[in-house]
Amino acid sequence: MANTDVETLNSFLRGEISAVETYRQAIGHVSEGRIRSQLEDCLHDHEHRVEALRERVEKLGGTPVGSSGIWGTFAKLVQGGADLLGEKMAIQALEEGEDHGLADYQRDMEKTHGEARRFVRMELLPAQKRTHERMSRLKQTLH
Repeated sequence: MANTDVETLNSFLRGEISAVETYRQAIGHVSEGRIRSQLEDCLHDHEHRVEALRERVEKLGGTPVGSSGIWGTFAKLVQGGADLLGEKMAIQALEEGEDHGLADYQRDMEKTHGEARRFVRMELLPAQKRTHERMSRLKQTLH
């Protein structure tokens, strides 16, 4: 079970690292202070999840992944294209990333067991729902 938990948590970790990378890129292209502040809040939430996931993987005896892998590359390409098209498209791309992250947690939570499942259900999933909601609201205010 521990191996399955480590693999699943590392998958979540790759997604969170990808989110951090993508938010950092987007923030670099946003000039409006209110939007930038919202993006920075989401960035900090994702950074916190990266650290929490790394600690949990180590606690289970695993080695935390160090990069976002192929999903990070894809996310950067999507965000890079959105950045060229403006803030609205960048926000839309971030919100779609939040959709993807939420779906990952909801779909794969059942692959974890015991304390790892509690961690996902009680900490990661609620935090992901908050950043998802924040980006959805931001997207709505821009349209």
